[in-house]
Amino acid sequence: MLGFIRVATASPAMRVADCDFNAEKMLLLVEKARQTGAQVLLFPELGVTGYTCGDLFRQTTLLASSERALTRIAERTGDWDSILVVGLPVPVDGRLFNCAAVLQNGRIHGFVPKSHIPGNNEYYEPRWFAPAADCMRKTVSFAGGMHPIGTDLIFEVSGRPSLVIGIEICEDLWMPVPPSSLAARAGATLLLNPSASNELIGKSDYRRSLVANQSARGLCIYAYASANPCESTTDMVFGGHMLVAEGGRTLAESHRFDTSGALLLADVDTERMVHDRENMSSFHQRFAWEDGIPSWRRVMLDPVGEPDADATGSAVPVRGHSPETLLRPVERHPFVPENPAVREERCREIMAIQTAGLAKRLTHTGLKRLIVGVSGGLDSTLALLVAARTMDGLGLPRNGVIGVTMPGFGTTDRTYRNALALMASLGVEIREIPIAEAATLHFRDIGHDPAIHDVTYENVQARERTQILMDLANLTGALLVGTGDLSELALGWCTYNGDHMSMYAVNTGVPKTLVQYLVGWYADHEAGPDSRHILADVLETPISPELLPPNPEGGIAQKTEDVVGPYELHDFFLYHLVRYGAKPSKVLALATHAFTGIYAPDVIRHWLRLFLKRFFAQQFKRSCLPDGPKVGTISLSPRGDWRMPSDASVEVWLKELDGN
Repeated sequence: MLGFIRVATASPAMRVADCDFNAEKMLLLVEKARQTGAQVLLFPELGVTGYTCGDLFRQTTLLASSERALTRIAERTGDWDSILVVGLPVPVDGRLFNCAAVLQNGRIHGFVPKSHIPGNNEYYEPRWFAPAADCMRKTVSFAGGMHPIGTDLIFEVSGRPSLVIGIEICEDLWMPVPPSSLAARAGATLLLNPSASNELIGKSDYRRSLVANQSARGLCIYAYASANPCESTTDMVFGGHMLVAEGGRTLAESHRFDTSGALLLADVDTERMVHDRENMSSFHQRFAWEDGIPSWRRVMLDPVGEPDADATGSAVPVRGHSPETLLRPVERHPFVPENPAVREERCREIMAIQTAGLAKRLTHTGLKRLIVGVSGGLDSTLALLVAARTMDGLGLPRNGVIGVTMPGFGTTDRTYRNALALMASLGVEIREIPIAEAATLHFRDIGHDPAIHDVTYENVQARERTQILMDLANLTGALLVGTGDLSELALGWCTYNGDHMSMYAVNTGVPKTLVQYLVGWYADHEAGPDSRHILADVLETPISPELLPPNPEGGIAQKTEDVVGPYELHDFFLYHLVRYGAKPSKVLALATHAFTGIYAPDVIRHWLRLFLKRFFAQQFKRSCLPDGPKVGTISLSPRGDWRMPSDASVEVWLKELDGN
């Protein structure tokens, strides 16, 4: 499972105060959970008795029945190494506590009582239950044994250093400082919340937000299981809402008001949470008010087995994903939101960041003009659009942008026409400076045969163009705007001291898979009619540096993705390798899952090897990047997010990919 843990939440059918019935319904779901390969199973708050028992909680008959039911659940799960969390009332020294019991392999490993007991509006819990702070004992005699009890319990799993479990109950999550925040600081990566939250208009949205936000603040996985609609409806209705969130994102969510007792499954990545915590230096910094918090007691649980590859049974998987596959959403294009509305807003914000960055740099230098090399390709188009927007935002005329097209040996009629037409439609100054003659002279000077189309042949053209742009910027008192994007920087697909260099690189934080959406967004929302159809053709043009002569039909002969591989794969590799520090084997597994039916596994492996080799070999280009704005979670700036030796070895990563 490559560090994934399969978490199941359940909200079984039940009868209020019928502990035997409720235990059997739980055990039915335990059997179903076995089929799914679940390694952690969470039931709702007070699930053994029912949350709505009221004054029946004062009846010793109910409490004794609840204790026997927990014993039976433990006995019946004696051969199951997965972790089971069950809610029930537990009496201690004449007081009653609303607890979550942690079970594994037929043993009770501890009880965590509810910290915050609501007594407002429809809630009357203080009538029956004491808050956890009133529990003066560290152990409790219950269900035939002596067991740890307290909110200071953390459950570690042998053989799984990244799987550490903390528990809070329902209302605890709604507090200003939830107990789960402290548990996360203590190392808990999986927070479980057995709950009994009733349904009100709009409450599910708020609940969903709470769960997602707590998983974000705690850099953790947060699983939530609420009471079934079979609870008493005397004054309230419960929906059985179940949620699993990871690092701020909801991975899985159940339908509400379902009395069938299905499971909700998600494969969660505890290793990812550990990586994020290691990466955030402020996560472990202590506050003065934490000094009074007692130390945590750590309970070691047994190892949990791996689920079979096809173990899903009749559970409800993550919506939109086949039950035969990894039970978590794995976006094919992690930099590009799938939701069109979210994607549109993302594009608007990115262009605003790019524009603001360039505007600040222009005003700081005291210059009034910008220069952009315009090839008719995607990256230079985006840079030109940002330059035009910057002039608009500063109240400067667009003809203060000098667009320079520099046709060379590989320039096609299509890109040439698009470059000129786009500049004209945007109202920028147009300059055309062919480079073939200068490049030919340079070939002669350095003794290179122009018939040999090697790296020298290509790089002479790239450096000639950069020299023109730099010198023209000096001549006109302008700022040279770079066009290279994040994906090219990751692969080193740029000419050192050629298109690699500029005075401000507006695309440096934008991956290739997102560039096209940004250009498309501009076409849809800001472009005039003259520009719109040109941008549409730019979007249809194959990605190419156009440094080799056109094919016999006059079309683009040098297609970047034929040489370095599909950018959608490389962006996927970049995201998981840099953002989460994932091992190459894990990146390969995720990519194989995400691109099933599109690329064969051996093809993905081939391009991943190439990505790793180029990523390490080309660091020297990233070590001296020009300034440029970070727009997303990943940046390769040597001054910001990514510091790496230019001569670091890739061998360990390649061996890990190959299973060595």
